[in-house]
Amino acid sequence: MLSWIRLAFTAALLLLGLFVLAVGIVGQYRFRYVLNRMHAASMGDSLGLLLVITGLCISCNDVWMVLKMLLIVLFLWVTSPTASHLIARLEATTDERLQDWMEVRRL
Repeated sequence: MLSWIRLAFTAALLLLGLFVLAVGIVGQYRFRYVLNRMHAASMGDSLGLLLVITGLCISCNDVWMVLKMLLIVLFLWVTSPTASHLIARLEATTDERLQDWMEVRRL
């Protein structure tokens, strides 16, 4: 009985995570502006991988394996926003339209 509940939670989290990742991929192709694309990719990446790895943690019996997967989630949560911030900063400094908009907003 308990194994069926564990399997149901695992399947639900995996399917939900894959759905979030798929929505992030669709957002990559639908948006035209770089910062919008980056937002769709980073949010889908962070939430989708969290749900998938949480589903895998529920299905795993080994405590060390669960700890390793949670460390992977922690590493991805630290590196993904940092990389997204650096890409956004590069886009903001090189895009002339965005620089004009930022100057108008300061006035």
